[in-house]
Amino acid sequence: MNLESQKVSVAKPAQYVFDQLTDVRNFEKLMPDSIAKFELTGEDSFIFALKGMPEIKLKLKEKTAPSNVKLGAASDKLPFSLEAKIDTVSESESGVQLFFEGEFNAMMAMMVKGPISKFIETLAANMNKL
Repeated sequence: MNLESQKVSVAKPAQYVFDQLTDVRNFEKLMPDSIAKFELTGEDSFIFALKGMPEIKLKLKEKTAPSNVKLGAASDKLPFSLEAKIDTVSESESGVQLFFEGEFNAMMAMMVKGPISKFIETLAANMNKL
C-alpha cells in the first residue's frame, strides 16, 4: 500500500527541515491532536499511539542531506516506511511531501488506509511547527 501527502511549503531552508526531521524528538510537534502517547525509545526511535489505535514504534532508517529522511517500523511484523522528501524552493523556503509504504494484507490495508492517509496529511500540514 502506497500513500502520499500533499506537498506542503515550509518557510525554512531545506537543510533546516532536514535537521529537524532527523532529530526524532521533533516528531512530537508534528503529531495530530488525537495523540495518546509519544515516547522516545532511543536517539533515533520513538513510540507513538493515536487514540483508538495500537502503539507504533518508528526508527530512523535512512537520511540523505538535505533532501530525504526515511523512518521505518522497528518491528518486522508490520513492515512499513514513512519517507519525507524535501525540495529546495529558495534559500528560505522548502517543499516537503510524505510518502507511506506498507506491506499489508487486503483486509488490513482496507482498515488502515483512511487513518494513515489522515495521519500523514496531518504530519505534512504541521511541518510549519518545526
